[in-house]
Amino acid sequence: MKQFRAAIIGYGNIGKYVLEAIQASPDFEVAGIVRRNPADKPEAIAGLEVVDDIKKLKDVDVAILCTPTRSVEAHAKEILSLGINTVDSFDIHGKIVDLRRALDKVAKANNSVAVISAGWDPGSDSVVRTLLEACAPKGITYTNFGPGMSMGHTVAVKAIQGVKAALSMTIPLGTGVHRRMVYIEVADGFDFKTVADHIKSDDYFAHDETHVFQVPSVDELKDMGHGVNLVRKGVSGDTQNQLFEFNMKINNPALTAQILIAVARASFKQQAGAYTMIELPPVDMLYGDKETLINKLV
Repeated sequence: MKQFRAAIIGYGNIGKYVLEAIQASPDFEVAGIVRRNPADKPEAIAGLEVVDDIKKLKDVDVAILCTPTRSVEAHAKEILSLGINTVDSFDIHGKIVDLRRALDKVAKANNSVAVISAGWDPGSDSVVRTLLEACAPKGITYTNFGPGMSMGHTVAVKAIQGVKAALSMTIPLGTGVHRRMVYIEVADGFDFKTVADHIKSDDYFAHDETHVFQVPSVDELKDMGHGVNLVRKGVSGDTQNQLFEFNMKINNPALTAQILIAVARASFKQQAGAYTMIELPPVDMLYGDKETLINKLV
């Protein structure tokens, strides 16, 4: 059986779990890891090819983008233009359609496939929301995150000048409303209030109730746990009061990594272009013979 050769782009929280997910998947192998400083090789990747440019790796079939959301588009366009598939966990909901449109052009021009926003939200939660809307076409869905660490928000805080270390926690207030609790270590020479104001004005935080706290050690507060509660109340046909609920409690980067591998598998079964998870047949994300999977799951 041919194994898909996957390159990991970035080796932070998600990248480490992506490596584990690849190694646990019978149809994947690690082509190598791309990071800014290839000389930095922790013990877990000591035996792997580590480079600073994907073009230095051999026979890459798919690139798993484990980079900050705001750099996804640039990385994806470069890699798709090489004829290599990409998958990412881009998480700025309001910009997903624009990203899909931009990458679709590049992918089709180079006979490659991009699967975007494939984390758990956006991502697997998007699939659940889609299914619930099919069950009750008229109604309201509430997505309540947490309590837990938001990786995307934490990365966004770390990028703000004056932040030495950061943790962003999401606290659900109900009916899809959230509070952001941000804990930071302030770099020497910076004023806490000024830094806090910059955080609150960032697009990741400007639309939510946000509280910023200065702490001596972010590591003492960090927990990768997260979760979601999805509720839809609506109408099936003419029947009112249909109520659906979906819950999960998860390790944030581990689930994101597993989904990235699942959609990487699905990418090889699609025509050239860019896709979100709700456009992919769920069976395409699974390893194994299709008829065997249908017999097991239907």
